[in-house]
Amino acid sequence: MTLSSKLSDPLLLRQYAYVDGKWTHGEGGREEAVLNPATGETLGHIPWLEPHQITAAVDAAEVAFRRWRALRADERCERLLAWYDLLQAHREDLAILMTLEQGKPLPDARGEVEYGASFVRWFAEEGKRTFGETIPSHIPNAALGTIKEPVGIAALITPWNFPLAMITRKAAAAMAAGCPVIVKPAGETPFSALALAELAERAGIPAGVFNVVLGEPAEVSKILCAEDRVKALSFTGSTRVGRLLLEQCANTVKRVSLELGGNAPFIVGPDMNPKEAAFAAVAAKFQTAGQDCLAADRILVHESIHDAFVEHFAERMAALTVGNGLEGEIDLGPLIHRQAVEKAAAIVDDAISKGATLVAGDQSQAPGENFFMPVLLTGVTHDMKIWHEESFAPVAGITAYADDDQVIEMANDTEYGLAAYLYTHDIRRIWKVLRALEFGMVAVNSVKMTGPPVPFGGVKHSGLGREGGVTGIDEYLETKYYCLGALGSVSGS
Repeated sequence: MTLSSKLSDPLLLRQYAYVDGKWTHGEGGREEAVLNPATGETLGHIPWLEPHQITAAVDAAEVAFRRWRALRADERCERLLAWYDLLQAHREDLAILMTLEQGKPLPDARGEVEYGASFVRWFAEEGKRTFGETIPSHIPNAALGTIKEPVGIAALITPWNFPLAMITRKAAAAMAAGCPVIVKPAGETPFSALALAELAERAGIPAGVFNVVLGEPAEVSKILCAEDRVKALSFTGSTRVGRLLLEQCANTVKRVSLELGGNAPFIVGPDMNPKEAAFAAVAAKFQTAGQDCLAADRILVHESIHDAFVEHFAERMAALTVGNGLEGEIDLGPLIHRQAVEKAAAIVDDAISKGATLVAGDQSQAPGENFFMPVLLTGVTHDMKIWHEESFAPVAGITAYADDDQVIEMANDTEYGLAAYLYTHDIRRIWKVLRALEFGMVAVNSVKMTGPPVPFGGVKHSGLGREGGVTGIDEYLETKYYCLGALGSVSGS
């Protein structure tokens, strides 16, 4: 059975790039296979564009910018809302595509489609609220103020773990602001991006406003970063790559927003019910099979409830099912490729060699070569890789702590600063720890923390800027100041 036959609308499967409203093949004969990580099956192939074809996407966006920015905000809103309606109407096909190319369980994929569509709706409306300001004048006979204008063409480089939502969170904000976009999706998961392009075209988004380019990542990003007509770049991915992109954008002084790595602490206070906290920690750790920048990487539990917490965590973890995301009640799908499995195994081996205890995690039970069974380690310490590296795998490490001051120091002992979790009912502890944590987002007694109204982003080496919320659209807007002096008046500085 072919991939397209699995879809109600086979036209949502596109195996071409999308530039200037046209489906585009590569000219050099280079292409890349797209694999189902659960089965190893080849789902299709995508072309790698030549450098001049990437430049052609910038040409198209430059032409489209003049028309798109000239539309009223409510006109752009109408087109984005039409796109949102189509995402909702085709959510099952979009979820199936995502599960096949990324591996996550189908219910999780459905949730991501809903999540991704919500950003389109949010920013469609937010684009009508990009207000300027009136400034009380200190200059006689003058009116002062600001207006917001689109920054220009935006390049969006997105990851494979959330192949639809990471595009819509960026693209909807940029497009609502009046900016055309050039999307470079991950090579592992291009079909979600191309389905978005197909639906954008049906929604009446003009040619050149939403483009999808495909190719070797370093080659494409180098062209987009060096291109002076590209005025903004938004990237979600590793801190290592984010640093490289920031360097490459320096010569053209782009607006850069980066959502980079995470190493989230999950802090459990002594007043918590250990079973309640353990079940929440399992949910925070194993979402997207641990391939999530918000995943709880370091679980820090007060020593008074540590043993009970570990027992309940192991019990809940053992109930998780691992398998093909299209088959039955599955909690964890595969990792994205074999290299991810090898990295996870190396992190576990490193921890055990340095004294951690393997409580659970029998890899002989894995249903395929890209699967990694959930692992629970206790006695995790500062000198282990799992403490410092973003594992991006279903590997949970638990450490005991003695008091609030110690756990704050432990939680902040990382170069990352994206998200943190705190479970306690003591309001004094909540306020003390919340304020002391060096993270851009803190969830208290909740695993869920994201959504369209949220200013998503981190501090330290976890990135620059914010996505979502009322500030998300500002990444694609410039503030222009004006001074209107009365005719005949003498102006001065």
